[in-house]
Amino acid sequence: MRIAVFTGSQAGPPSHQRAAAAFATDLADSGVGIVYGGGRVGLMGVVADAALAAGGEVVGVIPQHLVDDELAHPGLPRLEVVQTMHERKAAMAGLADAFVALPGAAGTLEELFEAWTWGMLGLHAKPTALLDVDGFWQPQLAQLRRMVDDGYLAANRLDALGVVHDAAGLLAFVAGYEHPPRKWTPVPAA
Repeated sequence: MRIAVFTGSQAGPPSHQRAAAAFATDLADSGVGIVYGGGRVGLMGVVADAALAAGGEVVGVIPQHLVDDELAHPGLPRLEVVQTMHERKAAMAGLADAFVALPGAAGTLEELFEAWTWGMLGLHAKPTALLDVDGFWQPQLAQLRRMVDDGYLAANRLDALGVVHDAAGLLAFVAGYEHPPRKWTPVPAA
């Protein structure tokens, strides 16, 4: 199994760095591979370094322009270089069995929401989750609950988004995951 990890190109606070390293180490120790954005910087680099140090499989997918900026992780045994950010996300999705977002910024949100939305539209049936470090995702979850309350998001879609606190929690979520029906598939009459 491989998990696509979306996270920041900035390091964030030390508690986030420790949590990201522990998460990646625990995935590696469980025999779970990591697919990520291929960078050497920020929490991305922390995740890759920790998983590699634990003997885990790490696959990086990075667009050429970021390689040109010298942001690619030099120690990856497998680094796929693509031309665009769109190709990067598609390649990561194809290589992964599930998705998890660690703390990050706009790029992390964009990757998370695209993967989650693709599931809603029936483009895949893979679990999507948030690793909630220090309550990082709680404001976002409050906004998503507001979307449910205002009728923009079905409650079963939000319920299908996992909120976990460690690798064991993610693996348990993935093992028990039941994908909701496609967003636009009518429910048969009872």
